[in-house]
Amino acid sequence: MNHTQLFWSTLGPVVVVKLAAFYFGSHFHGWWRYVTFADLRSLLKVTLISMLAVAFLDYFVLSFQGAIPRLTILLDALLTVLVVGGLRCTWRFTDEVLGNTLSSRRKRSTVLIGTDHHAGLLASQINSNQSMPCRVNALLAISTVFRRKAILGGVPVLGHMGEVVKVAEKIGALDVLVPAGALDGTSLRRLTNQCNEAGLNVRVLPRFEDAMAGTKEIPLRPLNIEDLLRRDPVKLDTEVVETLLQDRRVLVTGAGGSIGSEICRQVIQFRPSELVLLGRGENRIHAIHGELKPLAQKLGVELRIEIGDITDQPRMRRLYRSRKPEIVFHAAAHKHVPLMELNPGEAVKNNILGTKTIASLANEFGVDHFVMVSTDKAVNPTSIMGCSKHLAERIVYEFAQTSRTKFAVVRFGNVLGSAGSVIPIFQEQIRNGGPITITDPQMTRYFMSIPEASQLVIQAASMCKGGEIFVLDMGDPIKIVQLAEDLVALSGLPKGSIEFTFTGIRPGEKLYEELYFDDEATVPTTHAKVHAAYASEFRGSDVRGKLDKLIAIADGDPDQVRAAIIRLIPSFHQTEDSALSPTTAPAVEFGDRHVAQVG
Repeated sequence: MNHTQLFWSTLGPVVVVKLAAFYFGSHFHGWWRYVTFADLRSLLKVTLISMLAVAFLDYFVLSFQGAIPRLTILLDALLTVLVVGGLRCTWRFTDEVLGNTLSSRRKRSTVLIGTDHHAGLLASQINSNQSMPCRVNALLAISTVFRRKAILGGVPVLGHMGEVVKVAEKIGALDVLVPAGALDGTSLRRLTNQCNEAGLNVRVLPRFEDAMAGTKEIPLRPLNIEDLLRRDPVKLDTEVVETLLQDRRVLVTGAGGSIGSEICRQVIQFRPSELVLLGRGENRIHAIHGELKPLAQKLGVELRIEIGDITDQPRMRRLYRSRKPEIVFHAAAHKHVPLMELNPGEAVKNNILGTKTIASLANEFGVDHFVMVSTDKAVNPTSIMGCSKHLAERIVYEFAQTSRTKFAVVRFGNVLGSAGSVIPIFQEQIRNGGPITITDPQMTRYFMSIPEASQLVIQAASMCKGGEIFVLDMGDPIKIVQLAEDLVALSGLPKGSIEFTFTGIRPGEKLYEELYFDDEATVPTTHAKVHAAYASEFRGSDVRGKLDKLIAIADGDPDQVRAAIIRLIPSFHQTEDSALSPTTAPAVEFGDRHVAQVG
């Protein structure tokens, strides 16, 4: 058989083998304009497989009996890589180089903050995407120590972050891009102030992992208030949390609230066997159930709705008996300070009696972990709400001393964007053209985002041994005035365009919030950003008896209820003292502390 006959007789089988190899290697399904080294590696693998298949057919299956020269098989493989790889690279070259050359004049010039490997990849991805409205023409280092005129992703490093205005003027940039989480709140605030003064727009990119998650688009968004927190965001230790939650039955009280609903969103991702949504308001529970239902079906999580009042012991007992929860996150509470000043009996019933009911049943039914959501207002309280949460903390701690259930408390500051918080109120006042009402120019608060607060609660459950009060490293407190000014700036309005009005401190408020009592020494945990303290325990049955009497009169005269609460908490300060710096009066009704290392 001559070479011509050999070629035509082997052409059909060889083409069939190659087409099959390329089809099952997904080379007909990829985006040719986004060809990468991973595609080249796949091409080499498919070509090798097809080469071996042709050789096998030649020697053992067909009647050629090794007629095809080995060198021919090898050359065919090399030509396949060159031709197919060249075609795909040419497609990308044409799309990126020629397409970008034609469209780059219409794109906005931008500066990207960051000079690490991820920043270079982000810049390259943005510049190669014709649908992006901007083009990165300069990188700026976060630190003043950097290699000037280095090139990453085809983009030069022209300076450090402090030179953003000068570099932007040099390249004609109108936008500054910041990858989410690349800067702490203080650095981002400083950068934003510089850009605002120069008329530059600050835009936030998704984290590198999200931007490279397989989508072709890289969404840009404006700054939001969470970006300006004066510390690094806190993230879950997902490995230990997954160990705790996977295939477990989880109950969340107050599941329709801001914190409770976010706890549900976080918990369901770890695939519990069952997630029970407990709440008193049917509309909000219905809403979070509707939101989570598709994900629950996808992950194989049984999602249950339970409408009920946590103060209704028979109802709660039936719930515990039927659902048999292994982990309880107790987020249900009344939390609005002025409202609870007017309705102290409701604070007693919901925050104290409700916690006692849920905690006692957790102890009775052998729940593994019980975590209560508390507040910094429980420390040296000046409000009825703070007092009620402080007493609820003490109830949980008392159960922790004798129960097999691991009881713990999570205490944190104000939550950005939660229902009734200052952020939505300020935003509404800005939309209405002002004024923004602030109680006092010196008032400061600790702030965290809703996801952070919820993650802290879940993280606490994975770390607790029983009796701890977990507190996030909240960074520096933020002045409410500064927060309002940030919101005005984020709304695109110039400084001074919205009037500020100071109304005076309301009943129950104080200027400064605290995270610990002075007799609560903090101890380290396995999470670098989470601290723990051990509270003083109840001393004797007389205090428990007083709590029972307080609960018994909750529906009585509000003044009598308020007086009974104050008698229980010696560290309570009257409203007229609430504007002073926090005091350090100890809660003398309670006994000694037992401190241990938290793991």
